[in-house]
Amino acid sequence: MIIEIHLSNFYSIKEEVVLDLKAGNSKTQKSQDLSHNVFDFEDTQLLKSVALYGANASGKSNIIKAIQFCVRMILNSHNHNENVIFNFKPFKFQGFEKKPSTFKILFAIKKIEYEYSFSLNQTEIITEELHYYPNGRRAKVFTRNETLSNEKSKIYSFSSAIKKPVDVADNTSKKTLYISRASQMDRELAKDIFRFFSESFFLGYIGFDNLAVEKLFDENKNQVLKALQIADSDIIDIKIKNELKPAKNLNADFVNNTASIKDEMQPHLIITSFHKSNPKVAFDFTAEESAGTKALFVFMLTILDVIKNNKMLLVDEIEMSLHTKIVEYIIELFNASQSAQLIYSTHNTNLLNLDKLRKDQIYFVNKKEDGATDLYSLFDYKDFRDTMDVEKAYLQGRFDAIPYINDSFENLKSLLNESK
Repeated sequence: MIIEIHLSNFYSIKEEVVLDLKAGNSKTQKSQDLSHNVFDFEDTQLLKSVALYGANASGKSNIIKAIQFCVRMILNSHNHNENVIFNFKPFKFQGFEKKPSTFKILFAIKKIEYEYSFSLNQTEIITEELHYYPNGRRAKVFTRNETLSNEKSKIYSFSSAIKKPVDVADNTSKKTLYISRASQMDRELAKDIFRFFSESFFLGYIGFDNLAVEKLFDENKNQVLKALQIADSDIIDIKIKNELKPAKNLNADFVNNTASIKDEMQPHLIITSFHKSNPKVAFDFTAEESAGTKALFVFMLTILDVIKNNKMLLVDEIEMSLHTKIVEYIIELFNASQSAQLIYSTHNTNLLNLDKLRKDQIYFVNKKEDGATDLYSLFDYKDFRDTMDVEKAYLQGRFDAIPYINDSFENLKSLLNESK
């Protein structure tokens, strides 16, 4: 489970922004009515879903991308070679392009809280730290500061939580996170963290080319069909099989400086759907079903796995190809789960409903005058009561985070004249 995420100096994000999934201290009737939107962790409560609202180019997607980047560094940095340039850009103004970018995430595995952070520029990692709370008290696992010395013994500081930690440090370059290398070198605590981000933190929906589709569908077939039917689909059955089909692959021989193309058998998913009007007629699901139906199918495969196993899902523009009611249904599934979590960005103001979302579940993303992204919660507006119309207030610009468009007749006419 995720507790907090801190991000700075990543594309439009300049100063540190904090996405806090701890529930706010609210005693209102609405908060009590929506008590199922939170779950207990130790002596606090965590949110099951958080929405990011904001204008185009405000930085919503950059917040999602920054989280994705952080997780992928944990999962992949042990494969980095000396020529790697990290795939991001720092904030480009006010000298921030010369400053490090920072990432910090607080999360829990098996009821133990961890606090992990690192900083880097585009070519090397600068600092890295891991602390945890094994007995309710903060304890160091390791710290790393590459600016202190060229000697590993001065760069790193360790506790006894990881066996033979110096061996890992000796095999960790400035392109690699220590936690990533430690997992690769079979250190148990690091492997727990790697597995958490690999298996319990979904960075988006699976795709049709993912072989996990067949397995997930077998495990969740009835629920997926029910979700499609709730979405007013008349699909009554879906069948999936995995077939080997020839595919042309390039085979290069760099020693003899030759190349050839040959057919190789590769797995290929065949998805067939059947409709209520004539259950015997098969449809090619990927070619003949609507974009919304296909989107909902892969979304639900991911979502049901996340919810049933209390994982985390990160989604940019959750409403893509889906009707408002379906998106609302997906969010309600998370809020009805035991402890699954969803972070999503959206432009769908119909979802701004304080009968279904708590104030602390709604975040706004706004671009400031210097071009930097700002992030803040509706919960921060203490004068905004739960009985008010949050959608109307948002569209009126009370929380900023919306585009200001001069759509006067004179301005529109002027624009059309300029285009001639």
